[in-house]
Amino acid sequence: MTAQVEADTAAAGHWAPGDHILWRYRANATDRVHICRPVTVVHDDPELLAVWLASGTHCVRPVLADGTPPYQEPLATRYTKPRTTAVGTWTGTGVLKLARPGEPWSVWLFWDLDWRFRNWYVNLEEPLARWAGGVDSEDHFLDIAVYPDRRWEWKDEDEFAQAQRVGLMTAARAEEVRAAGRAAVEQIESWGAPFTSGWERWRPDPAWPVPSLPDDWGHVPAPQRA
Repeated sequence: MTAQVEADTAAAGHWAPGDHILWRYRANATDRVHICRPVTVVHDDPELLAVWLASGTHCVRPVLADGTPPYQEPLATRYTKPRTTAVGTWTGTGVLKLARPGEPWSVWLFWDLDWRFRNWYVNLEEPLARWAGGVDSEDHFLDIAVYPDRRWEWKDEDEFAQAQRVGLMTAARAEEVRAAGRAAVEQIESWGAPFTSGWERWRPDPAWPVPSLPDDWGHVPAPQRA
């Protein structure tokens, strides 16, 4: 870990409601940040970080070298064609993201445009690494959708398998991710927090401005590999 990373990590305490931070993901099998979403802090303490990704936020996202969104590329070549990043605007009602320290997933809440609650989304990922400007992680492809009637289903299993085939994830790491998914399913089926915490009734403060995307959105530190 470099001195700059140590300094930034040491400076990361707890944020106040309304603070603007960055929620970032490193590209798989690299140290390069390829997703960056400016968010507003809703709640932050030793047990939970909650942030709001507002509609209209300028975010960094990965694209193929020709500008094609990855999801439009056939699965067989989705992870092997050259990539770059682009800035786009987040649309919809926004997303509330919840993460507990050390947990290998975060839980996202989605609403329809009329604020009818749609579902929770368990995003399997590295535990968040905090630094002065926000949090960093690496997405693990596999996810779980959870619905108000307590149904749940695996998502993106095809991408999870393809990532292993092209070398973005080792067999050992894949088993760790599967184990994390099984642990998440246990929490879903026990129906405790955050599914019973009432976050689906939460609404953002209308006075909150939309956070801006800084020019240095990709600066270190990025999560350090074990």
